[in-house]
Amino acid sequence: MTRKALSPLRNALLLAALPAMLAACSLSQGPGDEKRPMTSAADMQDGWRSLFNGRDLTGWRGYKKASASTKWRVEDGALTLEAGGGAGDIVSEEEFGEFELSLDWKISEGGNSGIIYLVKEADGASQTYNTGLEMQVLDNDRHPDGKLASHRAGALYDLDAPSAPMVRPVGEWNSARILVHNGRVEHWLNGVKVVDTSYGDEAWRTKVAGSKFASMPLFGTFSRGHIALQDHSDQVWYRNIRIRTLD
Repeated sequence: MTRKALSPLRNALLLAALPAMLAACSLSQGPGDEKRPMTSAADMQDGWRSLFNGRDLTGWRGYKKASASTKWRVEDGALTLEAGGGAGDIVSEEEFGEFELSLDWKISEGGNSGIIYLVKEADGASQTYNTGLEMQVLDNDRHPDGKLASHRAGALYDLDAPSAPMVRPVGEWNSARILVHNGRVEHWLNGVKVVDTSYGDEAWRTKVAGSKFASMPLFGTFSRGHIALQDHSDQVWYRNIRIRTLD
């Protein structure tokens, strides 16, 4: 998938304007602004911005809810879910179309979670996975889903198995990237592209028809939606959640 490149002229203009932009942002801050996700100057130049500020759940809420459960909390700068279930998935307040998403995740022993995207809070969709695609987050060695190739960490859940076993041991951080661009979807895990598939075409519809999502008519039909983090009843951690739009 080709990343959107900045022209030399646009790049020069951004560099020239950046100090003034940062100063203006600093001067305009008011009470509560310190909770907003912070983005570095380098990230701003490349079009990245943060979706998680490392301090609270600003910018996130429960799926089809006004706020997030207190079982989702911030721990040592990471967004974490306590074990036991009942919290529900959380979603970004914003929706995104074509994008590149970057984040780190760490799973508990025997744990299961997921990064779900292109999620729509549509009528008839009681769960995030009724509409959105999932990058699997899993302890491959101890969770039963690890026995199924298309359910292992990094997979496009139940649709495309990861091309290589790139997941790190439980307790270690994994680096993940998801790209949705020009009718294709890519999953990257720890620097390696493990999924590359078309999206929205006849091949995609055929693939969905042969999966567990065949009974979900809204699944994988949207070109824009929320980012979601899944409550699968197990403890999981997420950090460094960043995105840049490509549309």
